This record gives sequence, C-alpha cells and structure tokens, in this order.
Amino acid sequence: MFDLMLNWTVNANQMLISLMVGVVILILLVTRTKLPTFVGIIVAALLIAVGGGVPGVEIPNIIADGFGGVLGSIGIIIGFGIIMGRIFEVSGAAEQMARTFLKLFGKGREQLALTLTGFIVSIPIFCDSAFVILFPITKAISQKTRKNLMVLAGALAMGLVITHSVVPPTPGPLFAASEFGVPLGTMILWGLIMAIPMTIAGIVYINWVGRNMNFSVDDEGNVVRLEVANKEFMDFDINEEPSQKLPHPLLAFAPILVPIILIVLQQVLTTAFDDSLPNWLFQTIGFLGSPIPAVAIGVIIAIYGLGYDMERKEALDHMEEGVKSAGMILLVTGAGGALGNVIDVTGVGDTIAENIANWGIPAILVPILISTIVRFIQGSGTVSIITASVIAAPIIGPLGLNPIFGALGAMVGSVFFGYFNDSYFHVVNRTIGITAPKEQLKFWSGATTAAWAAGVVTLVVLNALFGNVFTV
Repeated sequence: MFDLMLNWTVNANQMLISLMVGVVILILLVTRTKLPTFVGIIVAALLIAVGGGVPGVEIPNIIADGFGGVLGSIGIIIGFGIIMGRIFEVSGAAEQMARTFLKLFGKGREQLALTLTGFIVSIPIFCDSAFVILFPITKAISQKTRKNLMVLAGALAMGLVITHSVVPPTPGPLFAASEFGVPLGTMILWGLIMAIPMTIAGIVYINWVGRNMNFSVDDEGNVVRLEVANKEFMDFDINEEPSQKLPHPLLAFAPILVPIILIVLQQVLTTAFDDSLPNWLFQTIGFLGSPIPAVAIGVIIAIYGLGYDMERKEALDHMEEGVKSAGMILLVTGAGGALGNVIDVTGVGDTIAENIANWGIPAILVPILISTIVRFIQGSGTVSIITASVIAAPIIGPLGLNPIFGALGAMVGSVFFGYFNDSYFHVVNRTIGITAPKEQLKFWSGATTAAWAAGVVTLVVLNALFGNVFTV
C-alpha cells in the first residue's frame, strides 16, 4: 500500500472535493437505486478514486487490497461464526445458553447482561469477531422471550464497540495511552468512566429506534420482521422441560468460551511475560491464541461436541445452510474495506487532520475533531485514534490540555457515525438481518453518533472539572 503512495501524489483539494461528492453519491446509490449495497460501495470507491486524481492503473489494486485486507482479518471468523451458530441452533446449545443467561441475570435484565458481556469480551477481542461469536446467545434469548432481536443485539454490539474504542489494551486505546504518555492503569480507569455514559446513550437510542424496527426469532430459528412490536413478552419458564434434550451448559458454552480464553491467555502471557517465556511456549500460545486458530478450535468443539449424535450428512447439511447466508455479509464487509483503503492511501484524512490542529479551537476539541473526521472519512476507529494521537499529542502541551483527556478525546471521536466504510457496521446490521440501507443508517449510524455525542459532552465536562487536578 505504502509503495503505491510513493509513486504518485494527489492534490489534497481535488481529493477532498471528490470525497465529498463520492459520499453523497454513495448514500444515493444505496438508498435510492436498485443496486445492492455491495455494488454501490464499490462504484462509489471507484468514483472517489478517479475524481481524486488517482492513476487509473492503480485503482483496481487499491480496491483489491482493501477488500482482501478486511476479509483476510475477519472473513474467516465470520464464516466460522456462522457455521458455529447453525450447530448451536440445531443441537439445542443456543437454547441452553439462553436458559443459563436468564437464570444468571434474571428476567427483564437480558439487555444489561448482553451489554456487560460485550464490555468484558471486547477488551481482548476485536468487536467484529466477538459479535459474530456471541450473536447465537442473543438470538437464543430473543427466541425464548420474543424480545426485539435488534434491541438485544444492539446492546451487545454497543457494549463491544465502546470498550473496544475507549478501554486499553485494545490496539487504538493502547496506542493513544502510549502516544500521550498516560500510564496504562490510569487510561483503563478513565476509559471505563467514559464508557458508561457512552454506552447508556447508545442503548437508549437503540431502544427508541426499536419501537418501529422489530425483529424476532421464530420457533425454527429464523429471523423475521414484525410489523407491530411485541407488546407482551413470552413468560418463559426456565425450569420448564425443553422440547429436546439439551447439552450440558459447559458443553454449550465451550465453543464460545474456549476461543475467548485462548485469546485472553495469549494477550496476558505474551504481554506480561514476553521476555521470560520459553520460545516454544511463546510460539504455541501465540498461535493458539490468534483469532483464526482460536475460533477454529471453537468450531471443532461445536461440531464434535454438540453434533456428536448427528449423522455426517445431517451435520454437513446444517452447516451448508448456514454458510449460504454468509455470502452477502462477506461481500459487503469487504466492499467497506475497499472504500476505506481508497481514502486511506490518498492521505486526505491526514491533510484535514493537520489543518484542524491549526484552527485555534479549544484544546479539548482538537483530538476529538481530528479523530471524528478521520473516522467519518476512513471508517476505521483504530486508524482515527492513531491519527488523532500522532497529530494532537505533540501540541497539547503548549495548549495546556491534560494528556489524559487528550487521549480520551482521540478515543471518543473514533465512535462517530459508523456507516458504509466501517466493517463493523455491516457485520452488525447484516447479522441481525437489517438489510435496508436507510434502516441500517438509522439503527447503527444513529446509535454510534448518540454514543459519540454523550462522550463529547462527558469529556468536556470532565476536562473542565478535573483537567487541572489529575496529572500523569
């Protein structure tokens, strides 16, 4: 990618105009025409690149690199997750997980339970992968209670994305803490403080939208759209005998828990004991704790642990049914990566960010604005945090901004308005079953913007109250 950037230069103003026009065209293509979202995103990426002056011979490679880069990191995980989810459904494991969750947290607290689950799981695991892995639990709870799947899954997705964005040791927050010189423990504490109002705001918005966007799971496990919201939820008796023999709770959760434990173990051991681990152990843990091998182990546990009494043909048929639904999710997710890469390699985000730093605005808004605009332009929360940190960290000292709140500003901005160039936007919407672009924007783009707005307000208030009190 970087070699390409050395071979040509792009006029910043021309690229900015092309980007603005391209975003408008993209929204029109996916909301007003018959083109599938996948095609609309790729067409918009082509138009932005051509209009921005990128040499035509380079454009296909840039798009292919972006498409492949995203699918290379999460495409396999999505495929594994869908196979695993299908096994959960037909084996009764999903029902067992729902029963266990409801027993643990109690009726009426399903949304809180899923949010807290997302909060914890997303600290060591990328939210895209975590959402795919945990979605079967959400689906099973929705099926048993008949509560709106979009509201329940939205709570999980929000819990995942907020901690991924503002709590180390996920890559973006970890980089921000290092760049601003904030101790990791301090950054974790303040990140958790910021995460609470942001998550609450996002979930309040999701509940509001959920009054008119109603998804449920029928008795066969299919996601269905309801015209009228369920006013009365099923009085599900968790002590009632199930309609089929269910696996033991430990076996039901094992395909999810084992990958999570392996990934967490890899992060903890290789971070805390990197220099003291024998090389063979370091290599083994590094391999097994990487997302693809870890989730592959989970899939194998699901197939042979949960599907042990299925005939070979029956098991394969069930898994193939699940895989058929993965095609459009993978295509749209990859297209979002292609669009993001077109914008990334042109450097237009960096140009805008550098100009913002020279505007003379209040110091606390500098990292927020840089991160927010890069997030909107490029789509990656991690990239927006890194960009804002690199540009803002050297200038906040003369501006009198506390490094703690400078780092938090870079993180808060990274949550803003997730839309078509963000892979998580597609993973969440498509997995739930929201396919209409207008509704996708209304649901997830609106929810992330609500969380961002709450984060901005909270950060400005905290900086005013404590900016001169706490030091690093």
